[in-house]
Amino acid sequence: MTRHVLVIEDDEDIAKLVKLQLTELACNVTIVGDGARGLAESESKHYDLLILDLMLPGMDGLEICRRIRSQGRYTPVLMLTSKSGELDRVLGLEMGADDYLTKPFSVLELTARIKAIFRRVDSLSKDRADAKALLKSGDLSIDLEKRSVRLAGKPVDLTAKEFDLLAHFARNPGRVLSRTQLLDSVWGYSHSGYEHTVNSHINRLRTKIEKNPNEPEFIETVWGVGYKFREGN
Repeated sequence: MTRHVLVIEDDEDIAKLVKLQLTELACNVTIVGDGARGLAESESKHYDLLILDLMLPGMDGLEICRRIRSQGRYTPVLMLTSKSGELDRVLGLEMGADDYLTKPFSVLELTARIKAIFRRVDSLSKDRADAKALLKSGDLSIDLEKRSVRLAGKPVDLTAKEFDLLAHFARNPGRVLSRTQLLDSVWGYSHSGYEHTVNSHINRLRTKIEKNPNEPEFIETVWGVGYKFREGN
């Protein structure tokens, strides 16, 4: 299966290197060197992966990622940057990047990250195909095919990552999930140190689906371990 990948990178040498590795993975590659044009291209058709530089002329990578994640459809994002500070990595995750690679990087690491994203996306697609189209818990309804959520019949506006997180919880009712497990399953990160990203997303989810976020009915805190989704209807 040929995958279509969009590379938004203004460094021609890096763009050519990334394209070479993607071509060896049987990918069809489009390269754009400007942020605004890259965003327009990403919106023009479906891509299986977006490889996105952080610092770009026209529009930076964080803003592109934010705009892509505000849309309904999901596109995996691998962010590239010459910055290695924790703040930059956290911002990339918060904006919805699936993985983060700091320049300079080895071609082996790049290939491994790309393959890991494709495996995770394939696994999620299989899970959606195998799962029930509609998950329910009390007044909460989650439509996996339409990627929509309703609470007591009223629509709930979630970001793409908030929906993925909620759907993962709802598929595993009663199971205690650590922050590391949630990072690995929902964000594709197995790295430690980003637990606050999970916490902030869960806090936002609670404000949207819980009657009282301080006494949650759906996403419960298991102190010292992680979180679990309520069992039963």
